This record gives sequence, structure tokens and C-alpha cells, in this order.
Amino acid sequence: MIVTSDHGFIYQHRPIEESDFSSAQVEGDVILFRDRRFILGHGLKDNHGLRHFAPGQAGLEGSVEFLIPKSINRLRRQGSGSRFVHGGVTLQEIVIPVVKINKKRQSDTTAVEVEMIGSSNQLITSSQISVRFYQVEAVTEKTQARTLKAGIYAQSGELISDSHELVFDFRSENAREREVPVRFLLLRQADEFNGQEVILKLEERHGDTSHFREYRTARYTLRRSFSIDFDF
Repeated sequence: MIVTSDHGFIYQHRPIEESDFSSAQVEGDVILFRDRRFILGHGLKDNHGLRHFAPGQAGLEGSVEFLIPKSINRLRRQGSGSRFVHGGVTLQEIVIPVVKINKKRQSDTTAVEVEMIGSSNQLITSSQISVRFYQVEAVTEKTQARTLKAGIYAQSGELISDSHELVFDFRSENAREREVPVRFLLLRQADEFNGQEVILKLEERHGDTSHFREYRTARYTLRRSFSIDFDF
């Protein structure tokens, strides 16, 4: 899709003042054509209110010269249409912005699914736990990558482990090459929740905001014997 701007119908609602018209006297050997926006002719004379162009300056052949009002002024002529503002050689007249838009149909694109595997033991008995995450399908043109945040939380919502940002953008058709092993290390705060249920959360950023929404969870019981964390 290509979008361009149409500036030709900028309308001036206020009454037209004399200063809106070019007061320059047009002089030349021959006036071929006169409009509110330009004058064509031969031997046209320079003056302070109009900009003079020879054909070569505009990349044209022949001998026809032209005059264009400076700024957004216009030449006085009878009839309607004088309230439409153009501007002779101002940027809005000689530059056309072009915006190219490539937009995929949202209904045709989805994000890859991610599952937790290898977490059959629902007990956490030490200061760390290893979990593997599996990207169910390969990334394609219509199946997009997914970025998730992973961490272990108490029931109160407090983070009690380190946090990991996981990017699932694998294009391999080999399922084993789409697995991501992650080791979570419990923080000191986890000691306060020993004997309680804790939650491993996968969260996804909500659009372009700083907020995250829950994507997938797994529940564990934290049952640590603190003596096994030491060798003495």
C-alpha cells in the first residue's frame, strides 16, 4: 500500500486580506497564460513579489518562462477559488511525501507455543531447579517468535528466584533444537516460604507496554532441608 498526501484543498476560512495577494506588477514581452498560482510568457521581468524561472531551471525545453508568487501568496484574479491556499514553490507544492505500508493480516499470523517439559517432580528440595522449555513449532512467515519472562514466585506474587528472558525464535524442524534448558536459583527470600506452594511463571509483555500477562504456569512445593545445601 502506498499513501500520498493531498494538500491542494487547504481552505482559508478567514476573510482574505490584501496581504494574501501578490502586489507585484507583472511585466513581460508576452503574457501567454495567467493563473492565481503562476504566469507563463516570454521576456518576463523579475520583481520582488514573484520568483522568476527560465525553462532550463525547471528542466524544461523551449523558451517559455514562468513567474510564481513567493510564499503562499496568490495572484489576484476574478472568480471563486481564491481562498484555496497552495503556495507556489513551497515544499508542500514541490515535494510529495510517499509512505509505503506493508501490513500482514493479523488473522494469518500467530506466535509459537511454548511448553514446560521435564518438570514431573513437583518438589523443590534444594536451592535450584532445572526446567526445559520447548518451542512447539518452528518459526515461519506466519508463525512468529515469542519472548517470555520466567521466574519462580511465592503465592503473594514475590519473586523468589532469578529471572530469565527467553526468546523462542528457532526455525529448525528438529524438535530437540527447539528446547531451552534453564536453571533457576532461589533467592534468600525463598526461605520464608519453605513448606509452601510456589509458582513457576512464564509471562509475556502486553503489547508495547511495561506490563506482563501470564502465559503459562507450573506449581511446585518448596520443601528444602537446609542442611543439604552445605558440605559440613
